[in-house]
Amino acid sequence: MYKLEKTILASVLCIGLAASQGFAQAPKKVTKPAATTKKTTLTAAKAAPSSNVLRNKLDSLSAAIGVSFSNSLTSQGISNINTDILTKTIQASLKGEKTTFSSEEANKFIGEYFQKLTEEKGAVVKIEGEKFLEENKKKTGVTTTESGLQYSVIKMGDGPKPTATDKVKTHYHGTLTNGTVFDSSVDRGEPVEFPVNGVIKGWTEALQLMPVGSKWKLYIPYSLAYGERAAGPQIPAYSALVFEVELLEIVK
Repeated sequence: MYKLEKTILASVLCIGLAASQGFAQAPKKVTKPAATTKKTTLTAAKAAPSSNVLRNKLDSLSAAIGVSFSNSLTSQGISNINTDILTKTIQASLKGEKTTFSSEEANKFIGEYFQKLTEEKGAVVKIEGEKFLEENKKKTGVTTTESGLQYSVIKMGDGPKPTATDKVKTHYHGTLTNGTVFDSSVDRGEPVEFPVNGVIKGWTEALQLMPVGSKWKLYIPYSLAYGERAAGPQIPAYSALVFEVELLEIVK
């Protein structure tokens, strides 16, 4: 389960704050970033010959910013940046010399660049999701509601149905339409409690249709999931989502 209006530099500077303060996960959970990103960071850090290069804290800060900056670029799908222009521009800016862009122009260009990138990627994801749901609704046992939510019943419970203001305990397993797992309380072995109206729209609608004890498979269009926003590194903008949801109880 945001508009890409922040600049890359801002995202790098925010890393320091994030490291010291952390952040709270909303009920719309997403798994941690893939381990490969962490390995890249650790490898880069170990590769720096600190005894010869990092002579003081400012050197260490420079190296740390470099690692964080490159990881930030990589996480946003940028791997072929012109480092020569980047370095010269940083040096000129730090010296107060004239640069190609003013601060306002740079922010505007970066915002427009990533907005276009998101739209291009989102268009592909959106089409794939719509095609998946169009084919899926033809399958035996799949029900489509007025909102576009699709579900199939794995097991029908005989308990009460929760209301929007109830708190429930569930087990779930979430994937993209291609089967990629992005979050799973089942895999963690720990059910999750949350308000029915505190999650994505597709869940809120489905939970109120499910008697306690039920296990359903939900097929959620992007408009009932995270919409035009990406939700962490594993759920692109415009993603249709698939969940197996077991409603364990209404929490009193």
